[in-house]
Amino acid sequence: MPLISIQAIREAAARTAARLHRTPVFTSSSLGDRAGVRLHLKCENLQKTGSFKPRGALNIVLCMTPEQRARGLITVSAGNHAQAVAWAARTAGVPCTVVMPVDAPRSKADAVRGYGATIVAHGERATLFDRMHEEEARTGASFVHPFDDPVGLAGAGTAGLEIVEQVPDVACVVVAIGGGGLMAGVASAVKALKPSCRVIGVELEAGPGMTPSLAAGKPLAVPRPTTLADGLAPPFVGAIPLEVAREAVDEIVLVTEAEIVAAMRALLLRAKLYVEGAGAAATAALLAGKARPAAGSAVVSIVSGGNVDPEQAFAAFAAAEGAR
Repeated sequence: MPLISIQAIREAAARTAARLHRTPVFTSSSLGDRAGVRLHLKCENLQKTGSFKPRGALNIVLCMTPEQRARGLITVSAGNHAQAVAWAARTAGVPCTVVMPVDAPRSKADAVRGYGATIVAHGERATLFDRMHEEEARTGASFVHPFDDPVGLAGAGTAGLEIVEQVPDVACVVVAIGGGGLMAGVASAVKALKPSCRVIGVELEAGPGMTPSLAAGKPLAVPRPTTLADGLAPPFVGAIPLEVAREAVDEIVLVTEAEIVAAMRALLLRAKLYVEGAGAAATAALLAGKARPAAGSAVVSIVSGGNVDPEQAFAAFAAAEGAR
């Protein structure tokens, strides 16, 4: 299966540009010095709804037929994709239903409701997609896949398009992998425009999905831990992202929960960026020495989202401080 084409990514950028932010890239010399690189932070936490997810969700909705939109939208997500689809549905003036785990972060569930969507809470993360398909069959709503739709991946790839434009000498992009949508879109764009640029994926050590799926040659349903980085813990990775990873990702590294919390704290204190666990994962890999780009090279760490409950974040910071 080929990468997502650069033409599809450029078309997605043109289609969605009027409604989305071109997110900034900030440098951080203090964090970059710790990693031994010239560090650039691609701030998707400053995108609409607080994550990269609207790039794909909006592109899917805008590519739907009027008939598909009229049936309403349905999706499944622990949070960021849920918010993105709810926002896109409100933008299009259509109803939206989201199947969410009962333990989804409260701030994300509140935001989904705030955008006008209906939440169907489900107890088992492993069967979230089954529950969603039941609702899809019952309502006839149009499914917006969180990480395995080529139209959505082209939308996610617009972040990669911007990275190459904003940091022309980029030598390495570090990107977190949950279901693999952001990785697949960004890697496709970056490798098309700058083939020499390394792409390093980052997964949660306690429950990776892409690494075992690559070894097996197919997406696996794998147990995922309870984690502050809920965006890194979908029940499986996408089939398209799996093939993109095989073709375009140079390396995948694993980070611990403690390393993610340390990166969240460092991003807050040193870069003044309030980010969620999954949003800090790429930077965590650099600060912990798991990702090792060439010394002194221009590196972009994608800060993929900023939606985290303050109580959870500061409790994690306090626990980490007490453990020192």
